[in-house]
Amino acid sequence: ESMLTLSRLGSGELQKTDVALAELVDEVQAELASEVGERRIEWRVGDLPVVRGDATLLRQVIHNLLGNAVKYSRPRETAVIEVWAEAAEHEQQIHVRDNGVGFDPECAGRLFEVFKRLHSPEEFEGHGVGLASVQRIVTRHGGRVWAAGRPGEGATFTFTLPV
Repeated sequence: ESMLTLSRLGSGELQKTDVALAELVDEVQAELASEVGERRIEWRVGDLPVVRGDATLLRQVIHNLLGNAVKYSRPRETAVIEVWAEAAEHEQQIHVRDNGVGFDPECAGRLFEVFKRLHSPEEFEGHGVGLASVQRIVTRHGGRVWAAGRPGEGATFTFTLPV
């Protein structure tokens, strides 16, 4: 099922409209509330731009990134998840940072490969297609995606969208 979803992301015409990223973040936070339960999460959401893109696909990007931030910060007493944007010359850079388990920086490139996981399924659930989906969607929009992290210190995922 995950492979079918991933393959669908690479086909079909993008339905580009103006997309308010702040609204997508709000919607996804509300969706994740049941997963969060009684956990303490401090959300720090900065000003986010309106971008041009396929709202459904960009919502999937936000859902995957925020969902991962929630999941991988689970061991923290208080999780801190930050979302902010920076305008660059020809693109918007959108960042999602957490104070979760992080990862070895040498493994950053593997994060976006299908079925490549840095943590065992016993530690953290998942199929290993979420970040591959993010990369596919962002690339289809003419953007880039990358990650930075350190074990025990959290991770930051950044994606760009052209302006």
